[in-house]
Amino acid sequence: QVQLVESGGGLVQPGGSLTLSCTGSGFTFDYYAIGWFRQAPGKEREGVSCISSSDGITNYASSVKGRFTISRDNAKNTVYLQMNSLKPEDTAVYYCAADPGSYGCSITQWPRYHHWGQGTQVTVSS
Repeated sequence: QVQLVESGGGLVQPGGSLTLSCTGSGFTFDYYAIGWFRQAPGKEREGVSCISSSDGITNYASSVKGRFTISRDNAKNTVYLQMNSLKPEDTAVYYCAADPGSYGCSITQWPRYHHWGQGTQVTVSS
């Protein structure tokens, strides 16, 4: 079955770092763009970052640009999100999702993402 599983969330102090992983199975991972999204209680879903399937395109929300880095290792069917200089406003459940499109990737056109993981909690607090 198609699955995306996030891991790596947890509690971190402001200014700290955390790396999230998203591992896919049950589909041809190499052919999908992968995006990271987040949602805090009472807030709308927000696109964080994405990476295209094959052409190296990445996109970041302005709120995380320069602090977060997305990468992928297709041999491991895994996409990573390295998060540095974390702020309390980064606190949310983080979801990864897979998009079969060949256009690059988008963090705003989230209906393109057909498969979603269960989410992992990131809490930034002192």
